[in-house]
Amino acid sequence: MIRIGAVTIDPSDPVVLALGALLVLLLLLLVVVLRLSARAGRPDGDMTQQLGRLGDVVRGLADGQQQLFGGLSTVSKAQAEAQSRMIQVMEARLAEVQRNMTDSLHGSAVRTTRSLAELQERLATIDKAQHNIEKLSGDVLSLQDILSNKQTRGAFGEIQLNDIVTKAMPANSYQFQATLSNGKRADCLIDLPNPPGPIVIDSKFPLEAYEALRGAETKAQKIEAARLMKAAVRLHIKAISEKYIIEGETADGALMFLPSEAVYAELHANFGDVVREGFAQRVWIVSPTTCMATLNTMRAVLKDARMREQAGAIRRELGLLYKDVERLGDRVDSLDRHFGQAAKDISDIKISAGKAGNRAKKLDNFDFEELSESARNDDVVRLASAAAAPPKGPSKPAS
Repeated sequence: MIRIGAVTIDPSDPVVLALGALLVLLLLLLVVVLRLSARAGRPDGDMTQQLGRLGDVVRGLADGQQQLFGGLSTVSKAQAEAQSRMIQVMEARLAEVQRNMTDSLHGSAVRTTRSLAELQERLATIDKAQHNIEKLSGDVLSLQDILSNKQTRGAFGEIQLNDIVTKAMPANSYQFQATLSNGKRADCLIDLPNPPGPIVIDSKFPLEAYEALRGAETKAQKIEAARLMKAAVRLHIKAISEKYIIEGETADGALMFLPSEAVYAELHANFGDVVREGFAQRVWIVSPTTCMATLNTMRAVLKDARMREQAGAIRRELGLLYKDVERLGDRVDSLDRHFGQAAKDISDIKISAGKAGNRAKKLDNFDFEELSESARNDDVVRLASAAAAPPKGPSKPAS
C-alpha cells in the first residue's frame, strides 16, 4: 500500500497498474523522440520546438495524471465506502448466522437433553421390568419347588381354598381344619342348615399323574399315564367319601377341590367315567372357578335359611312398625286440627284488627261541628269522673 497524503494507493489495483504503464509509455516515447532528433541532426530550433511540444504533451499528461489521480481518489473513496458497507452487511449476516446457529445449537441441546431424559426413563422402566421378570422367574422356581413336594403342594391347595372361601362366605359360616366326630380333620367345613347340613371341602392335587399324562409321548406312555391319573383321582374320591360324609353330622355329600383349572378341565374332557364315579359316591369335583360359584349358591341358601329363622322377629318388628305408623298418623291428624284452629284464630284476629283500625281512622277524622243532634245523642260517649253518676238526659254540645 502507498499512502499519498490522505489517499492510499494499492499497487495491485488495475487502475494504478494502468496509470503506471501509461507513464512508462510516455517516458519511452520521450526517449525515442530525443534519439530521432539526434540522428536527424536537426538544428536547435527544431529541437526546441519538439521539446516544447513534448513539454506540452507532458503537461497534458500531467493534467491527465492529475485528473486520473482525482478519479482514482473518488474510486478509492467509493471502493472504501463499498467495502465498509460490505463489511457491515457481512457483520450483520455473520451475527444473524451466529444467532441462528446459537438458537439451533440451543434447540438441539434441549432436544438432546429431553431425548436423553426419555431414554433414561425408558431404561429405568426396562430395568424395573427386568427386575420383575427376574423376581417372577424366582417365584416360578419357588412354585415349582412347592408343587414338587406333596406336603407343600397340599398346603398350597389349602391356602387357595382358604382365600376363595373367605371371599365368598360370611365370617361365621365356615371352619378351617374342623375335626369331625370320627377324628378326621377336614380342610374346610361349611356350616349349612339342615337340609343339607354342614358340608366338607377337601383339597386334593394329583399333580404327578397329570404331569405324567402331559409328558407322555408314545401310546404306551399315554395309556399308563391315563391309568395312573384314574387311580389317583379314584383314591382321592374314595378317601373323601369315607372320611367326610357322616350320616346325621354332615351333608349327604362332599366337595373335592382341585386348585388347578387345567387338571379339572383334563378330568372333565378325557376322564368322564371318573367324574361320574365321584357323583355316584356323592363327591363333587370343583375347580377354583366352579368352587366360587358353588360357594355363592351356598351363601344364598344360608341367607335364605337365616331369613326364615328371623321371620318371627321380622313379623314382630313389622307389627311394632305398623303401630308406630298408626300413632304417627294420629299425631299428624291432631297437629292438623291444631293448625286449623290456629288458622281460624288468626283469621278472627285479622277481622278484629281490621275493625279496630277502621274505628281508629274514624276517630282520627272526627268533626264535632258536623254531628247532627241525633248523632250527638246516639254516638257520643260522655266522659265522667269516677264519683259522678252517669247522666240521664242527652248531653249538651260543647261550645
